[in-house]
Amino acid sequence: MAHIFYDLDFTVAVFVIRNGQVLLVRHRKLEKWLPIGGHIEIGENPEEAALRETLEESGLKVELVGAKPPREFPGTQILTAPSYLDVHDISGDHRHIGLIYFSKSAEGEPRLATAEHHDIRRFTPAELAAPEWAVPEAIQFYAHEALAKLAEST
Repeated sequence: MAHIFYDLDFTVAVFVIRNGQVLLVRHRKLEKWLPIGGHIEIGENPEEAALRETLEESGLKVELVGAKPPREFPGTQILTAPSYLDVHDISGDHRHIGLIYFSKSAEGEPRLATAEHHDIRRFTPAELAAPEWAVPEAIQFYAHEALAKLAEST
C-alpha cells in the first residue's frame, strides 16, 4: 500500500466477536497479536475497508456494529460509525489514524492469511491479559470494550 501522506495513513481495525471471544491475528511483520485490519485504499470508504480486510484476513463475513442515522439522506451515503478513533505510532515519524470497529461474526471458522499472519485465534477475556500471549495494552482495552458492547446487544 502506497502511503497517502508521508507521515499519516488512515487504517481500520476490526474486533470480531463470537461466543464471548474476540478474534486476533499474530501479525507476521510486527510480531504482535492485533485485530484484523489494514489501510483504507484509495477510492474505498472505511466501512468497505473494514469488511474487505476482515474477509481477506479471516475468510469471515461480519456485521459491523455502530451508530447510524435512522434514515437515508439524498446524496449522502450512510456509513457505520467506528466505535473509537486513535492515532498510533508506527515507525519513526509515521503514524496511523485508526478507525476502530466492533463486529459480530457469522458462523464459520476463521482462515489464516499466511502471507500476513503467523496465527489466528479467538481469545477469551481472561486470555487477553495473560502474560504468555503479550497482547498489547491498547488491544486489550478495545477487545474488552467490544466484548462488553456486543454482550449487551445479544
